[in-house]
Amino acid sequence: MSTAEARCTVPLTAARSASRGGEGTVMALQQVGEEYDVVVVGGGPAGLSAAVALARSRRSVLVIDAGEPRNSAAGHAHNYLGREGVVPAQLLSDGRAEAVGYGAEVLTGRVTSLRTVHQHPGANAGGRAGRGAGRVRDHGFLVQLQDGRTVAARRLLVTTGLADQLPAVPGLAQRWGRDVLHCPYCHGWEVRDQAIGVLATAAAGVHQAQLFRQLSATVTLFTHSGPTLSVEEAEVLAARDITVVEGEVVDLVVDDDRLRGVRLESGKVVPLQALVAAPFFAANADLLTGLGLVVSEMRMGDDVVATYVAADPSGATAVPGVWVAGNVANPQAQVVSSAAAGLTAGAAINADLIAEETRVAVTAHRARLGDQHDRKEDAGE
Repeated sequence: MSTAEARCTVPLTAARSASRGGEGTVMALQQVGEEYDVVVVGGGPAGLSAAVALARSRRSVLVIDAGEPRNSAAGHAHNYLGREGVVPAQLLSDGRAEAVGYGAEVLTGRVTSLRTVHQHPGANAGGRAGRGAGRVRDHGFLVQLQDGRTVAARRLLVTTGLADQLPAVPGLAQRWGRDVLHCPYCHGWEVRDQAIGVLATAAAGVHQAQLFRQLSATVTLFTHSGPTLSVEEAEVLAARDITVVEGEVVDLVVDDDRLRGVRLESGKVVPLQALVAAPFFAANADLLTGLGLVVSEMRMGDDVVATYVAADPSGATAVPGVWVAGNVANPQAQVVSSAAAGLTAGAAINADLIAEETRVAVTAHRARLGDQHDRKEDAGE
């Protein structure tokens, strides 16, 4: 059995026993069944990019992914240099293969909790280079999986993304990622020159209408549940030849698996080929709040449009040893920027581990020198 295969088997007795400890339990990670330098929760572009960077630095890495990518409804991903138009599932498959090729492990599963474990530094500070070198920690974590397994990590990277909470319009969710969309940069080119509707649910609707006006001469703003247009906003829309339709949209009109229009509360149907809807971007942050982190709000004007977990530019959070990357930290991140954030976090985590190992190595080195000095004194040298 290879080393990688051996690491896939988690001794459950010790792991489960450790997981029963209360908050703040003091234990060594050696009591837990399986250990990794880094556990990455979430196997999207951010998580996999980090895993590649860490594995290439000879870190032991486990990626745990629930298999529910945010962009699963989209036929293609765009603006990813060199991979333009790639099918999202193919991009993730290729990413998993790259990570595994460098020695990372990828597990399909669901993490149910993350816990900080307080412990004492161990040995091997000056150990061999490579995977598992310097098995010593300033802090560590227990990662509980839904299937009962528990694994340990010296560092955590959480890349759980966000959930698109769509406006409550019948039929809208079924067309999401197809002819109902929200990002002009992700899908705008594909609906260029079509009849495009923009569903206003907040003040940003006017801004969205202008962005899509760059792509098509036929753009209609439906006031729906958005705020009353100001005089200035009405003037801007008129100047750009953007039609404004008052009233609430109550249904989508679909025929032959294509969006044909929207139905207003008056019963009138407005023909359309694409509809822009702004979801609320809710960070998948339950695991992080369980560690004591706080969810922040992103605003556009007076409207709260998203939640996220704050971090520094490397992705480091307020909890030592925990990093975030991708949409859970930046609701505006696209696929390529999420991948870049994962790489940045992976490099920062590796540097943090090296710093920890170096501190312990220096302490051990000084202790050895002290022992040698004491022996010489005892020998009368």
